[in-house]
Amino acid sequence: MHSGTDHHIVGRFAPSPTGALHTGSLAAAVGSYLMAKQGGGRWLLRLDDLDAPRQVPGMADDIMRTLESFGLLWDGEVACQSRHLSEYRHFFEVLQRAGVIFPCGCSRKEIAQSASAPHLDDDCIAYPGTCRGRMKAGLAVRSWRVMVPEEEICFSDLRRGLICQRLPALSGDFVLRRGDGEFAYQLAVVVDDYLGGVNQVVRGDDLLASTPRQIYLQRLLGFSQPAYCHLPLVTDPDGAKLSKRDHLVSHRLGNVAGREQALLLAVLRFLGLNPPPELDGYSCSAILAWGVIHFNPLGLPARSGVVGF
Repeated sequence: MHSGTDHHIVGRFAPSPTGALHTGSLAAAVGSYLMAKQGGGRWLLRLDDLDAPRQVPGMADDIMRTLESFGLLWDGEVACQSRHLSEYRHFFEVLQRAGVIFPCGCSRKEIAQSASAPHLDDDCIAYPGTCRGRMKAGLAVRSWRVMVPEEEICFSDLRRGLICQRLPALSGDFVLRRGDGEFAYQLAVVVDDYLGGVNQVVRGDDLLASTPRQIYLQRLLGFSQPAYCHLPLVTDPDGAKLSKRDHLVSHRLGNVAGREQALLLAVLRFLGLNPPPELDGYSCSAILAWGVIHFNPLGLPARSGVVGF
C-alpha cells in the first residue's frame, strides 16, 4: 500500500474493458502520459473492470496491445479493480464506522421524480435526502450513500482553473455501494488511486463533474488529493461526444495498422501541440519523446473538438 512519502509524479490511464479504445480515449491516454513523463514521473495502467456484466472478452488484451502499438508503455504491473474488492470493503467499513454512510431504499425512478436540480454531465441525479435520517420500514436496501457537506468543494484544475461544486445541489448524498454489494465507481476510483500512489489525474472533461465527490471521499479517508487536469473531449464533426462504437482504435481490428504515427501526430495537434513536419517519418516512441518535451497544459484547447486524421 502506498505510504504517501514518495513525492515523485505518478499518473495513470484507467480504461474500462467494455469496448475498444477510440480516438477520445487515445487522446486521454496520450495527455496523461505526456504530463506524467514531462515531470519525470511514472505512468500506470489500470483496467477499470468493476462492472463485470459489461466487459467484452478479450478487450483488456486489445487495449494493452493497442497502447503498445502507439508506444504508450506503462510502468510496473497492470492494476485491475477486480483485485481490489477487499480494499474497497475495508475503506467502506472505515466510513461506516465514522457514521457518514446510511442505507437507502429509494429507486432511481423515485429519486428522479423528486429531484429538482439539473443532472450532472455524468447523468447523476441529485438525491433529495429521503432516507438520510432513517430509511422507511419495510423497504429493501437499494444502496448505501455517503452524507455530503453543505460547503463547496473546490479544486484547481490545471486546464480549467478553479472549479467549485456544492454537492447537495448537484449530486446529493451519493452512492458508494449498491444493495447487491457491488461497489460504486466513486469509491473504487478513490481507493484505486490511493493504492497506486497516484498523485496526478489527467482525464477527459466528461469526468470533471465527478471530481468534487472524489475529493470529498479523499478528505473523509485522509488520502492526499492528486493534481487534476481535465482534457478537452474529442467529438465527431457534429460536436457530439464519441461513443464506444465511434472512431475505434483497435489492435484486434487492425483498423489503424500502419497509420499509428499519423494518428499520434493528430492527437498531439488536438492537445495544442505543433509537431514539425519532419516528425512524420519517426516512430511513435520518438514522436512521444518530442511530445514530452514540448507539452504544456496551458496550451490545451479551451473547447472540445475533432481529431483531424
